[in-house]
Amino acid sequence: MDFLTVIQILDSTVRLATPLLLACLAGLFSERSGVVDIGLEGKMLAAAFLSGAVAAVTGSIWLGLLAGIVGALFISSLHGLASITFKGDQLISGVALNFLAAGLTVVIGQSWFHLGGRTPSLSGGGRFEPITLPFAQALADVPILGPIYSELISGHTILVYVSLAMVPLSWWLLYRTRYGLRLRAVGENPSAVDTSGVSVARMRWSAIVIAGILTGLAGTYLASLAAGFVKDMTAGRGYIALAALIFAKWRPWYALFACMLFGFLEAVGNRYQSIELGSFVVPVQFMQALPYILTVVILAGFIGKAIPPRAGGQPYVKER
Repeated sequence: MDFLTVIQILDSTVRLATPLLLACLAGLFSERSGVVDIGLEGKMLAAAFLSGAVAAVTGSIWLGLLAGIVGALFISSLHGLASITFKGDQLISGVALNFLAAGLTVVIGQSWFHLGGRTPSLSGGGRFEPITLPFAQALADVPILGPIYSELISGHTILVYVSLAMVPLSWWLLYRTRYGLRLRAVGENPSAVDTSGVSVARMRWSAIVIAGILTGLAGTYLASLAAGFVKDMTAGRGYIALAALIFAKWRPWYALFACMLFGFLEAVGNRYQSIELGSFVVPVQFMQALPYILTVVILAGFIGKAIPPRAGGQPYVKER
């Protein structure tokens, strides 16, 4: 494997890890507040559909981005209404929203565009264009550093850079601000936070809103990357993001590396459809299933003990 091939695989890794990272950070905020967010898949799917539909109709990916965030916030608010306001089961609520989004996107898509649930293909202003960073072309021929800068660092869309910037921002917000301290405390001991005069419901709702915005970005990125919406295009990425969150032990920087690992496995599976090991040929299906296999391994507990927030999944009932 030559150096240029490695750079190309890593470049694909960054692109494929972007929606996972945004969804993983969304789950991080939600679960740090004590709300288990199984509905990441549904939020991303709703955002991908609405962003693709609006971008196809208006020709503007920025209007599509706004629509995608609104769609994810709507699904997120349903989850908050069920799990925070009405104190329902968070797991059941999340799974129900995933089914709701999977069905509604196809039905509405067929009604609007008559393309079997798909949206028209996006082109021009309907997609995010790659950003060429300063001096990328001039440095392209420089050995080693040139390809790293011009191929790996430069040439991504704005949401890729936004997702990477969200990692240190999330770390700062969670660990260096009063809001982050309160949010983490709500996920660990909500009764103590309530006793101090801070509204547990308000803190959890704020986390739900942040999760909606981040999954809106993730869904819009998928629609732009694939030049439109197709049925079930998230392909389990919401569940993979949850596995990455567990693997990262609910920490932002660890989440970055976990999502890059999943993205790398998907990039390798896409590039190498079959690998020969002596006389044995690894089936293409196995290569494509690598991220999902790792998800099962993580959820089965083979990566060590991961301790979630103590109040995670528990609706808070105010003591009288």
